[in-house]
Amino acid sequence: MSLASLPLFVRLGGRPVILLGEGEPADAKRRLLDRAGAHVVGEEAEAALAIVAIEEEEEAQAAIARLKARGILVNAVDRPAACDFTLPAIVERGPVIVAIGTGGVSAGLAAALRQRLETLLPAGLGALAEGLYAARAALRARFPDGAERRRAIGAALSPGGALDPLVKDSDVADWLASAERPAANVAAFVLASPDPDDLTLRQARALAAADRVYHRADVPPAILDRARADAVRIESEALPMEPGEGQIVDLTMDARA
Repeated sequence: MSLASLPLFVRLGGRPVILLGEGEPADAKRRLLDRAGAHVVGEEAEAALAIVAIEEEEEAQAAIARLKARGILVNAVDRPAACDFTLPAIVERGPVIVAIGTGGVSAGLAAALRQRLETLLPAGLGALAEGLYAARAALRARFPDGAERRRAIGAALSPGGALDPLVKDSDVADWLASAERPAANVAAFVLASPDPDDLTLRQARALAAADRVYHRADVPPAILDRARADAVRIESEALPMEPGEGQIVDLTMDARA
């Protein structure tokens, strides 16, 4: 399954961004750019990004064409077909930023999802992120192997784990003082459906944590896409006798699916 857009987080502090238009749509974009530390400029300035918040259609299309002719990436308010990039709804907890985008198809849906997430994510989530950042050296010392370190952190951050991000007052130092080496694990699943939305919670969690995913040829790409982006995917007729260390997932499709 291809991505309609590739989500990116761009550091705009002190960088110029062109903003065209007047009224509330333009004001809303200006507030967002100000929060990101961007330097808002006019059309004649040199910039890599531009936002067109002009209501009149002919004027807006002319501005979009001029900007794109200069190689500038354009966000056109209320004109998703003309957008090179879109601006997502945002949930912010310090350095943790959750962005919800619909490719410009439905800003209302993105806003509704943001409101739901606002109630789920605790205020201390940013402090947890900063604690993990501050503990980088200590984490490397306790878990020198990078894959093992990732698994230990993943286990701690999992539901019910010592650093469960949806539970308040998690303390990285307390966890690290007693953190143990994560055990290797092999999880084998027979999938009842080719639809990724039919994955059980256990299957989805295993895929999200897997280091390697062994799978038969008929397992759909949409299922494999639910694994971590850097998990190794290996097409194999059977799970090897020695699949390796770490978190291993073996996927087989039910013949009746």
